[in-house]
Amino acid sequence: MDALKTAEYARALYTAHGDRAEAEAAQKMRESQAAGNQQEAQDWKAVRSAIRQIRGPNQG
Repeated sequence: MDALKTAEYARALYTAHGDRAEAEAAQKMRESQAAGNQQEAQDWKAVRSAIRQIRGPNQG
């Protein structure tokens, strides 16, 4: 997933779930890893990181 798509997913998740968005992305990452889909897991890891940036410092 390219950086623009990652940012779009992160913003959409944050808008929909607020402070719970990072946990949602982490859960999706774990599910992808468990299913053996490493590329998808990496995509969710990037989304999680982008959400963390959106939230800013000291927000969790």
